[in-house]
Amino acid sequence: MNNYAIEVENLEKKFDKFSLGPINLKIPKGSIVGYIGRNGAGKSTTIKLILNLLKTDNGKIRVLGEDIENNYKIKDKIGVVFDDLFLPEELKINDINSFLKDIYTKWDENLFMKYVNKFNLSNDTIIKNYSRGMRMKLSIAIALSHKANLLILDEATSGLDPIVREEILDIILEFMQEEENTVLISSHILSDLEKIADYIAFIDDGKILFFEEKDELKDKYGICSLSDEDLEKLNPSSVIGIRKHAFGNEAFVKKDDIANEINFQKPSIEDIMIYFLKGDKK
Repeated sequence: MNNYAIEVENLEKKFDKFSLGPINLKIPKGSIVGYIGRNGAGKSTTIKLILNLLKTDNGKIRVLGEDIENNYKIKDKIGVVFDDLFLPEELKINDINSFLKDIYTKWDENLFMKYVNKFNLSNDTIIKNYSRGMRMKLSIAIALSHKANLLILDEATSGLDPIVREEILDIILEFMQEEENTVLISSHILSDLEKIADYIAFIDDGKILFFEEKDELKDKYGICSLSDEDLEKLNPSSVIGIRKHAFGNEAFVKKDDIANEINFQKPSIEDIMIYFLKGDKK
């Protein structure tokens, strides 16, 4: 039995000014994975390759145990939410329902209308007149209404107010009540990933820096305040990053390598990302 929703092996894609990979990534079924990194790090490119919207230069991709390339049936099992809704803007809800019934083999009209009502989406308004929040809610309603087992969201919550984001996170958690369902979500709003993610995958400059369980990741590292003298005593390999302040240094370190008498503050996902990218090295 295959226990992975997504398997990426030696994935590479080259552009004129950017190279992705090689990337190796295995996402367990039944998990929520937060995919983080700065703009241009390769998050959206990875997702487009997984969805076969871009052709790979090298490597293999399997989704739900099947090769993704030229596999149109597997796409029925994947719900996708991008940062905008790519449908003709003159359509209304009933038009969308009729259109998608012919696209997806397992389209559930009743479930779609349930989400439409849950999200208070107007049947009489064309998409062009929807707010960003309404467009994202409609995208999620579509993604969840054709019996998908894998939900992929690429910056879907950016630019939304906290109330709408909370609604979307609740829907994701509801989707995860089915044990075989899996979510891959890229987001710059790291506080959202703090709430729901089981794993964090961190990409920078086209390379995966780590893929770890969120709770283990936060236990692995710590933030501590140190004098210049105490900082000098530390093994450089134990220090990920340093930020100097008026009273000394704030160091982001591997906790297991540091003396027990030092007091640590548990880092947030945002702290981890910032120190890996911006912290000065010892």
